[in-house]
Amino acid sequence: MPGSDGSALNQPKFICFGEGLVDRLGPLGGNPDCDLPVDDCLGGAPANVACGLAKLGNDVAFIGRFGNDSIGRDFRKLMTHRGVNLKGCQIDLLRPTRIVLVQRDLKGDRTFKGFSGDQKDGFSDQAIDCQSISKVWDYLHKKACWLLIGSIPLASPVSAESLLWCIDRAKKNGLRIAFDVNWRPTFWDAKLPANSGPSENVKELIATLFESASLLKLAREEAIWFFNETDPCLISRSLPLSPDVVITDGSKKVKWWMFGRQGETDVMPVRSVVDTTGAGDAFTAGLLHQYLLKNVFPDQELYPDNMVRFAAACGAMVCGGAGAISPQPSKHEVEVFLSSFEGLIS
Repeated sequence: MPGSDGSALNQPKFICFGEGLVDRLGPLGGNPDCDLPVDDCLGGAPANVACGLAKLGNDVAFIGRFGNDSIGRDFRKLMTHRGVNLKGCQIDLLRPTRIVLVQRDLKGDRTFKGFSGDQKDGFSDQAIDCQSISKVWDYLHKKACWLLIGSIPLASPVSAESLLWCIDRAKKNGLRIAFDVNWRPTFWDAKLPANSGPSENVKELIATLFESASLLKLAREEAIWFFNETDPCLISRSLPLSPDVVITDGSKKVKWWMFGRQGETDVMPVRSVVDTTGAGDAFTAGLLHQYLLKNVFPDQELYPDNMVRFAAACGAMVCGGAGAISPQPSKHEVEVFLSSFEGLIS
């Protein structure tokens, strides 16, 4: 049901907190800061996951902050079209929506090269307001099962306060927390190389979020940086809530520890990679979708391997198109994709 502003007012099962931005994709092998043509695609990990969950047929809300600009308007229009609840979405009259410069090599693999659009006051995603969230939280959390978070809001004091507030309320209200680390050094210091690991101080700050997670998603390098370990079972046992842990590694097998079981799952091959931006977020959306099915149908045999296969298919399908959101698949499209691989069960 739409609200007075036209946005969806579903009572969400998922709440995604964090950044929404534009990924400015340069031409393959070119520089997005000076080479043409560029392709501006709406993105940002929590916004991507929210849109991905909605495309898969889930009720989901997005809590974040956009600039009062064309990007912000485009985002609200897209999310409204997808059916994302925007009751927790804020508009910043001072700061613009962030533009991320994404350099792609000839294979489509991407590197983040910095930002564009700052008018010396920072970006809207750095100023997610806690008081505004508190006014809508009671509505949003009524039927919610999961809060999805990442580490980027911790890089900005105002948004960090709001993130920690949401985590505290989620725990008190019985929501489980899914933490996709999504380490991006340039959000902490725009001068850092894109392949930089976190400093010890930043590690300690981000580590506080691990303690609240029921589901932890890590890239392989993140597992090494934060845990000096790539065994998901050992990582789980090192944390207070013994969360399910999923470790991705590009086109290599996904390692997982889920429901007290350990395993590895092959990722799906992609015939033609256009852009890998957002593949991990599509994976996260697919995985959370499967967790909700397990909640709704507790007797259904959703083995972890099948859950991860579904998520991996979501990620693979996004690589076949430009940007993080437009190529996201529906549940039916994922099932058709999986059916083309013998022995895979959707």
